[in-house]
Amino acid sequence: MGSAVSEGTTITGLPTVKPWSVGIIGLAGLVAIVAGAYVSPGALLAVGALTGVGSAVAATYLPAPGFLDWTPSFMAVGVMAIFVMQLIRGTGQAQRLESTLGSCSGVLLSCLGAGWIASSRFNGVREMILVAAISAAIALLAGLIRWPDRIVAPLGIVSAGLAGPLAGLVFSDIAVLPAALAGVVVGAVLVSFRRLVILSGEGLNLLAAVGMGLGPVSAVGSLAYFIDKLLIY
Repeated sequence: MGSAVSEGTTITGLPTVKPWSVGIIGLAGLVAIVAGAYVSPGALLAVGALTGVGSAVAATYLPAPGFLDWTPSFMAVGVMAIFVMQLIRGTGQAQRLESTLGSCSGVLLSCLGAGWIASSRFNGVREMILVAAISAAIALLAGLIRWPDRIVAPLGIVSAGLAGPLAGLVFSDIAVLPAALAGVVVGAVLVSFRRLVILSGEGLNLLAAVGMGLGPVSAVGSLAYFIDKLLIY
């Protein structure tokens, strides 16, 4: 008897992708964010709306300095909506806990993507976006190396920590210490997500790969904004 699911697809019918594709998706997301930041506020809003519509719109139009004031509210609304959907599903559903935790994590990460917009608007200076994006790109590229975590994790963190100050010196006048801290924090976040991708195995469908690729990139936006706000200006 033939298999009900063809090779290369999941039970949902979506094509499966290799784990390394998650890193490529993350890099593509970074390119879109940086390009949007330098094109226009509307372009960056379009990129941010892909992962958190309400939070992105609020960060685009709220007056300074409260760019992210509404972000916690949108997180709360999203989490409540997830619980309502779980109630609608009824009792006895398989993997309810995993579904709830995964969906809540997705809501939080998508709303944190508004930090890219806040960072772009903060004092009208976009250099921190470049510093964070370059550090993130270096960490993602390190994560594509098919070595054990005990090697790749320190390599990604150290490389991102070195890339931050270098990008700061080349593209802006950001001080070395804040740029290095930004690089280390960004690198640590991204290499930790690499471990999650590995634990998920080879059976990632396309939508899951997109979510896991763009999720940590979204989180990096808020990290960059708060580091910029607390340590630089």
